[in-house]
Amino acid sequence: MQLFSALRPPADVAAEVADALGARDRLLRWSDPAGWHITLAFYGEADPAGRSAVLDRALDGRKAVDVQLRSSGTFPGVLWLGVAGEDLAALAAAAGPDEERPYRPHLTLARCSRTRPPTAWTEQLAGFRSRVWTADRVELLGGGSPYRTLASWPLRRA
Repeated sequence: MQLFSALRPPADVAAEVADALGARDRLLRWSDPAGWHITLAFYGEADPAGRSAVLDRALDGRKAVDVQLRSSGTFPGVLWLGVAGEDLAALAAAAGPDEERPYRPHLTLARCSRTRPPTAWTEQLAGFRSRVWTADRVELLGGGSPYRTLASWPLRRA
């Protein structure tokens, strides 16, 4: 099963995003809000019990992080919201294997078959700012869409 660790936005923040999106066109394959998450680390095909044991050690005593969704952008075939948060990169580094590319936290909103999603959406979301929230739980996700929480770890509140 493909696994990854992630933070999930609280329901009211997800509702802010949904309100900012408004009516969604059919040019994009929109992600189910129930599955919205901010990936910390992707593990590929892995054993959930083994990965949980690693995360037990890696996340022990880790501090909660304040997070905000803001602005938007694209990767080839993906429309996303950016994520800001002090210590977010350090949390991602603790949760995952070393990546060759820099950590770029984001929340995937939609996918499309084009190289780049329509710019109207990035323009519409350019000024978006969610409320700041404290991410106090890391989840191990796997399975299909929406992803299932297989295990979770509380983060220490300062």
